[in-house]
Amino acid sequence: MSYFALAITEIVLLGLLSGVAGTLIVFRRRSFFAVALSHATFPGGVAFAIVGWNLLLGQALFAIVLVLLMTLLGRIPGQGRQVTSGVVLSFGFALGTLLASLNPGLGVPVEALLVGSPLGVNTGDVAATGGVLLVSLALVALTGRRILFHTFDPVGFRAAGFRAWPVELVVTGIIAASIVVAMPAVGAILGVAILIGPAATARLIAPRLAWVPPISAAIGVGSGVLGLWISREFGVAAGGSIGLVVAGVFVVVLAGRSLVGRRGTGTSGAPRSGNFATVGGTRSTREVRDAATQA
Repeated sequence: MSYFALAITEIVLLGLLSGVAGTLIVFRRRSFFAVALSHATFPGGVAFAIVGWNLLLGQALFAIVLVLLMTLLGRIPGQGRQVTSGVVLSFGFALGTLLASLNPGLGVPVEALLVGSPLGVNTGDVAATGGVLLVSLALVALTGRRILFHTFDPVGFRAAGFRAWPVELVVTGIIAASIVVAMPAVGAILGVAILIGPAATARLIAPRLAWVPPISAAIGVGSGVLGLWISREFGVAAGGSIGLVVAGVFVVVLAGRSLVGRRGTGTSGAPRSGNFATVGGTRSTREVRDAATQA
């Protein structure tokens, strides 16, 4: 398989993964956590590059350490997830920068760890992404109803006698694994762009909660392939072009949604009809209640 075919395959798999991991990140408001984790695993890749081992394995192992650290820090009274994510982000990125500065002769450029390179992925990277996608789909199929219940009604979830930690473990595991396998293609800085961006866009236009994952996957695949094509045709950085396409699609959809919303508003300021996103509104509330009763 040629290097470009591998790049296309990797981007398509990451786009599909955005329908799973990206949806969880957006619904559970874990965007800053995802960004912090992607940046903070940087030293794991640097450390393994120094000793000549697999960078992806180093980032994965460091991600596990950081998730445990965030969990412990989150239990400190008065400290929320945003605070602990910020602390871990600063620590991880600073440590990675320090290690890189002390070892300027790394076999792998540090820039590759930061911005990635879809055209530089190998069969192992593609296999890892495919494996994470399949496992994530299986976990969501088994625990999806409880994840939905806990996401939108955590109080009712606990009152129903369910434990929150299995859900947190599954969700955190899917997010962390997805971020790690995205790094070879789009790096630590842009690693969450192809995961969060499509899901955020899908939430703007999806008429029901169930439509968000497939719409997110479609947007992720389309944006990724378009960004890769732009990179090839115009000779620009692949990771950067993919990130810009994802952001551009979100801005266009947001602008279009705002324009349609204004046109659909009468003189009294009340909407004439519920057209775009009912996610988070009446319809989504009904869906959550249905899921809660079946969980």
